[in-house]
Amino acid sequence: MALPRRRLRVPRAGLHEQAAMRLRTLIVRGDLAPGEQLLESNLSEALGISRTPLREALKQLAAEGLVELRLNHSALVAPLRRDEVADLFEALSGIERCAAELAARRMVARDVERLEELQARIEWHHHRGELREYFEVNQQIHGAIVGFARNNVLKGAHEVLLPRAERARFSALSVLGRWEESVREHQDILAALKAGDAGRAGQLLGGHVGRTGEIVVASLTDGPAEGHVASPPERNQITQRVKRKLSLKVRK
Repeated sequence: MALPRRRLRVPRAGLHEQAAMRLRTLIVRGDLAPGEQLLESNLSEALGISRTPLREALKQLAAEGLVELRLNHSALVAPLRRDEVADLFEALSGIERCAAELAARRMVARDVERLEELQARIEWHHHRGELREYFEVNQQIHGAIVGFARNNVLKGAHEVLLPRAERARFSALSVLGRWEESVREHQDILAALKAGDAGRAGQLLGGHVGRTGEIVVASLTDGPAEGHVASPPERNQITQRVKRKLSLKVRK
């Protein structure tokens, strides 16, 4: 049976949100490197969408601090700058420390069960060497603890900063020994939360986040923000690489 076209259409907002989600993943995982040009023609082809929703997606990522829009030039993957990363993790550490203190006082039995489940999963992924899967669950743990604080203002502030911190957190796990260290820190944080020890839970989570920021800052050397100008063969390579990483085009 033929259906009216109006019922099959996806709102334009749906396209740009899907595109932003896929590009965000590539940026956070380092598949699109800091300072890399984001050529609209290549991305439109790789995503299978027109430039209009692509530009909306880039604006959304720029608001999250992941992309830099430049007048009369291609957008760039935002560089990781030492001062900005230091400020970001200082703020994030304070928010998550406060959240852990509140969560230790306000968590109920099902909250503890949820954190235990997530902890078991990150330890499983760590044992198997599955860094990307580990990272996804790790982010869920941080978000869950903030949620268990049951403070909507705190949660809102955390949600604003989290996208900007994701790729720095991911890169920190690649530093020798940090992944193992992170697992142990999460074990200690969970133990403090289960014991209802607000002071220790806050101290441990704040220190955990701060340590990540220190590692990233130590690895950075600020350079020029201008991206490399890709030649035609390089542009084709970029398109093919992005296509492979995206796997499937955005659904229209």
